[in-house]
Amino acid sequence: MAAGRELVVSFGEMLIDFVPTVAGVSLAEAPAFLKAAGGAPANVAIAVSRLGGGAAFVGKLGDDEFGRMLAAILRDNGVDGGGVVFDAGARTALAFVTLRADGEREFMFYRNPSADMLLTADELNVELIRRAAVFHYGSISLIAEPCRTAHLRAMEIAKEAGALLSYDPNLREALWPSREEARTQILSIWDQADIVKVSEVELEFLTGINSVEDDVVMKLWRPTMKLLLVTLGDQGCKYYTRDFHGAVPSFKVQQVDTTGAGDAFVGALLRRIVKDPSSLQDEKKLVESIKFANACGAITATKKGAIPSLPTETEVLQLIEKA
Repeated sequence: MAAGRELVVSFGEMLIDFVPTVAGVSLAEAPAFLKAAGGAPANVAIAVSRLGGGAAFVGKLGDDEFGRMLAAILRDNGVDGGGVVFDAGARTALAFVTLRADGEREFMFYRNPSADMLLTADELNVELIRRAAVFHYGSISLIAEPCRTAHLRAMEIAKEAGALLSYDPNLREALWPSREEARTQILSIWDQADIVKVSEVELEFLTGINSVEDDVVMKLWRPTMKLLLVTLGDQGCKYYTRDFHGAVPSFKVQQVDTTGAGDAFVGALLRRIVKDPSSLQDEKKLVESIKFANACGAITATKKGAIPSLPTETEVLQLIEKA
């Protein structure tokens, strides 16, 4: 990572989530829906900005009211939208999200195709990507062309400019043609990332083994990685580097809606890493950074909706002090 740079650039999808006004019902049973901005890479960018960091977003929106609303939300939250382009022929993606009684989610997507899938390599804001200290992305942008080629090119540009590459697969099985295709494509860029974060569900999906033991996690380790993380929901997080590994417990909170909690975790961790890159080699510093990220994710799960729930640094430090 180039010295003195602290910008986190997020690449991928931003969309509208429609969330039922009541929890614990199916989409068909929901009496009404509230619209909310969504999309994991955008959530990560806003999480970084909310914590006082520099953040930018690269992606494509529909040239429609929802697309303009999302661009305004990025701007209002202090995220550099210089990498956002608009498509006149395709709509902004929509997702209907069911909140189950336990706070977990189920998804139904409207993307056929949506604007985010149509970003081309020629539309990339190369100068913005080159300024990244960390370039963060998911796997949804690998599903279809031309966005897949744009994604791969953006990774190349960022890497050549000295950025750390951060990857959260953010598995959405319903969007892929098959489980096999999802696994193949998610792993196709695995070796290029410096930082990888997976959930326990994604760990099982990618390894085929229902376990979070170290020997299972190490199937996903690559010698080129600087940090591999496995998030365990309210049980905290496991971390692996070349020289050390361990676990950091989470904070006990009353979960209301887990939407965005993983993105809050990633944004908080990336914010800490760009502030002090030595935390990737110093276990004590890394544990403190993960503790901070766990607190950020926990707070986000205590309220409805991802972006409104993302905390400030003051709120995170207050939770850590109370624990």
